[in-house]
Amino acid sequence: MDAFSFEQLLIENPVVGAIRNDDDLQKINISKIKIVFILYGSITSVKDICSSLKKAGKVVFVHVDMIDGLKNDQKGIEFIKEQVEPFGIITTRQNNIKHAHNLGLYTIQRIFVIDSLSLITGIKNIHAVSPNAVEVMPGIASKIIRSLEKEIHLPIIAGGLISTKKEIMESISSGAMAVSTTAHELWDLDN
Repeated sequence: MDAFSFEQLLIENPVVGAIRNDDDLQKINISKIKIVFILYGSITSVKDICSSLKKAGKVVFVHVDMIDGLKNDQKGIEFIKEQVEPFGIITTRQNNIKHAHNLGLYTIQRIFVIDSLSLITGIKNIHAVSPNAVEVMPGIASKIIRSLEKEIHLPIIAGGLISTKKEIMESISSGAMAVSTTAHELWDLDN
């Protein structure tokens, strides 16, 4: 899949399901959600979680910073690529973005913007590693999304604290291409 196709996937599926436990996994497998962020698991369970989602026709991203027992280094990323086989990864770490990208995985860089300095630093880091997309936290920060969109020219996924359809629409109208949410009731909204 090329960058255009990935952007089209986000446009066609603007709500991304983020799962934190096995109950979420069961619910998302029967939902209409196409793209899923795995935000839990361990090196002994993440392969089965990913396999379950892929069997349900989902496009899977593993947040490698949240997998218990996985060291956040090149070998950890290689383990995810070879053993878990997701579509891509999510991480806050620049080295993981670079290495995963070199391995052919799609990459989403998660940034937390809490003040103007973190916004400037985030933009600098994004330019340094060129992920396929950026997840900005908190996702309800419309002003931050607009600032990022002007500076980075990559798909933006708003995540964190998204709990209503109105917040989804605000994030998308501010420039986010998609939103990620753990709110089950938002997973099956008509797009």
